[in-house]
Amino acid sequence: MGTERRFRNSIGPQLRRLRSQQGLTQDALAGKLQRAGLDLDRTSLAKIEIQIRSVFDFELAMLARVLGVPIETLLPSAPKLDSILPALMEGKVVVQKKRSA
Repeated sequence: MGTERRFRNSIGPQLRRLRSQQGLTQDALAGKLQRAGLDLDRTSLAKIEIQIRSVFDFELAMLARVLGVPIETLLPSAPKLDSILPALMEGKVVVQKKRSA
């Protein structure tokens, strides 16, 4: 079974992976971002991670800086980006498979 939603960004899965790898909760990352000068709360981070909120270029730069990674690390692999780019550009609804627990 899947859910329908509009793609708003391509970095969500990578952001979640990097945050988790660093042992950060969404609240903790939001706090670090706010202390660094970016007013992004936990809810906004959650929406970015599930790809239903767009990301501004300055937010991308600050996310990378606070996580201590190059910006490119937040971008999906070229094949993955190629597969989702048309849907992203057109704002199409894309059916995502739900992960099984």
